[in-house]
Amino acid sequence: MLNAEILREAEQKRLAWRCRRGMLELDIVLQRFIAHEFNTLNLAELQAFDAMLDLPDNQFWHMLNTTAPLQPIEYSAVVVEKLKTARLNYQET
Repeated sequence: MLNAEILREAEQKRLAWRCRRGMLELDIVLQRFIAHEFNTLNLAELQAFDAMLDLPDNQFWHMLNTTAPLQPIEYSAVVVEKLKTARLNYQET
């Protein structure tokens, strides 16, 4: 394995651990997102996703379930849309 591959795998494991939440629904969505979409994220998206993981569960869940525009914060609209798509696409897997 190349060093870059080892680092990417370590980052995926770190983020998967951070995705463990108290709210079961959010936990499921985030774990599936990491499993299915991690390799499609660029560095800026990974950083935005990592920052989103600092949100309280209720606020994060609301962000994924609302159609209201995002507040002017550092979270990437692209990542939020990918999370929303993952939430809909992987509900039964």
